[in-house]
Amino acid sequence: MRVLLIGLGDIARKAYLPVLSRRPGLDVHLATRNRTVLEEVGRTFRIAHRHADAAEALAATTFDAAFVHAATPAHAGLVRQLLERDIPTFVDKPLADNLAEVEALTALAAQRATPLQLGFNRRFAPDYVALRRPDASLITMEKHRHRQPDLPRRVVFDDFIHVVDTLLFLAPAPVRRRTIETHVVDGMLHAVTLLLSGDGFTAVGTMNRDSGLDEERLDVIGAGARHSVLNLADRIETHGAKSLSRRGDWVSVGQQRGFEAMCDDFLRAARERRAVDVAAILATHELCEAIVRHAAR
Repeated sequence: MRVLLIGLGDIARKAYLPVLSRRPGLDVHLATRNRTVLEEVGRTFRIAHRHADAAEALAATTFDAAFVHAATPAHAGLVRQLLERDIPTFVDKPLADNLAEVEALTALAAQRATPLQLGFNRRFAPDYVALRRPDASLITMEKHRHRQPDLPRRVVFDDFIHVVDTLLFLAPAPVRRRTIETHVVDGMLHAVTLLLSGDGFTAVGTMNRDSGLDEERLDVIGAGARHSVLNLADRIETHGAKSLSRRGDWVSVGQQRGFEAMCDDFLRAARERRAVDVAAILATHELCEAIVRHAAR
């Protein structure tokens, strides 16, 4: 299976290449305009096929699947190029940083019956998957940053999107109502809170970009118990006065954070030409666009 990986930034090197370079049966090709990075990454992961950019790679051979890890502004153009060639495409979140382009790209994927998947690794992280429960009555997710206020669109589409998507993934019933609160100072987003609710549940997601720490915490309460995960690594279960804490010390980072399962799922989808879940992609990005609009008021 010939796979093209476009963009060799931090996330590609830390999360994806350690997984893809070890998968049997994959013929991995690299593409980036940074020649120094291209040669360094190629040597590190022992990948011989190296291309100066996506266009050069696509002109050189055909591909069974592609991973896009370029900067967000480049996503739409690269994804369109790949889908128009009927190449199953995986792209880091977001698909694009505005809803109009997301709608156009998902429509193109559906029209060409070409698999398209987003890098929402929390949908595959074992400790998060275990908390997808029909008896969940309260879901809270916090994802904070240390002194990083930024432009609202960048904060929401590049970071808070994980909170949005995780709440939608864990919601035990359809979302009926939503409330958005944003705190903007001099055009920079400092904090955002999203409340979603439906029959029998409430889900709250919050991010403070000017906090004293970088932290992610998920809590799911229901049926007389509280289940918590801290920084995608430590899991705490509380029943009454009793708590059980555990950490997967021997579990790889790729497995703990869902990257292994996510990559394997996409590669299966590419082989099977699985249909695109357009509704899920659109729901997450539509909520992000609504948050950005709220911050602009």
